[in-house]
Amino acid sequence: MKHIAVLTSGGDAPGMNACIRAVVRTAAYRNIQVTGVVAGFEGLINGDFRDLDSTAVGNIIQKGGTILKTARSKQFMTPEGRAKAAENMRKAGIEGLVVIGGDGSFRGADILASEFPEFKVIGIPGTIDNDLYGTDFTIGYDTAINTVVDAVDNIRDTASSHNRLFFVEVMGRDAGLIALRSGIACGAEAILIPETKTHFDKLIAQLERGWKRQKSGHVIIVAEGDDAGGAFEIARIVQEKFDKLETKVAILGHIQRGGNPTCMDRVLATRLGYEATEALLFGQTRVMTGQVAGKVSFTPLQNAVKHNIDVNETIIKIAEIMAL
Repeated sequence: MKHIAVLTSGGDAPGMNACIRAVVRTAAYRNIQVTGVVAGFEGLINGDFRDLDSTAVGNIIQKGGTILKTARSKQFMTPEGRAKAAENMRKAGIEGLVVIGGDGSFRGADILASEFPEFKVIGIPGTIDNDLYGTDFTIGYDTAINTVVDAVDNIRDTASSHNRLFFVEVMGRDAGLIALRSGIACGAEAILIPETKTHFDKLIAQLERGWKRQKSGHVIIVAEGDDAGGAFEIARIVQEKFDKLETKVAILGHIQRGGNPTCMDRVLATRLGYEATEALLFGQTRVMTGQVAGKVSFTPLQNAVKHNIDVNETIIKIAEIMAL
């Protein structure tokens, strides 16, 4: 293999640039040409390519977002769109493709490789949700939860100063791992996630206990995909049943996606970028490169797509006990 391409797809995640850098420099070490694809699969269809060498990826390891941009492509969901992407890859002489993204990105990559097996394709998990089977952590997750913790620490200051109850909504439409770990880290009174059912009687009882202990401020973390609704709806219901504290809502939104990646995300992105490139050059295809128990693992893309990891019941229990 003499020529590979790399793209970022789906939602951006801190550490994607560090991963791009690792792919490019590993390939350069092996004397392999690297093409950067701009705007994900849409760039493959439009032939929006740029040459990448070690100099081109200098001074990006610390930057959030992605220098290659990212986008969701409706065209790529069609056979015609994928055929055009494959033709552009042939014309450019591209033999292998590294896809940095989440489950939707891997689904697209796997279909492309199945339809055009002449191209080797490998995935790297880049998503703040940490919801992919085959890796303990995804690139961007550590940065996202630290961003949440910093924000909630600030919110708790005003919650305590005004004796208020804050509902803080974090990202997590299908998975509550951002809410769960950040909630434990910032001492939330309750953590509401999609994986568990929200019981309002239990939640009110928890708030009553805090009120009796004369707690000066309360913070409840809500994953956006919680079964009871978003933070505004949950706050409305709680306010009707528990009116001892003034209720406020804070939606953290897309600040969780941005910012300089943490040391953990930079190192993880670098390792996975290196391992994925090496695996691609030596014939691996249609797999995601992950890290499990400190060791590199390879998971078929279709398995990484189909399975969300289970939430650790012990972590949920710990969160409940710490809130007592």
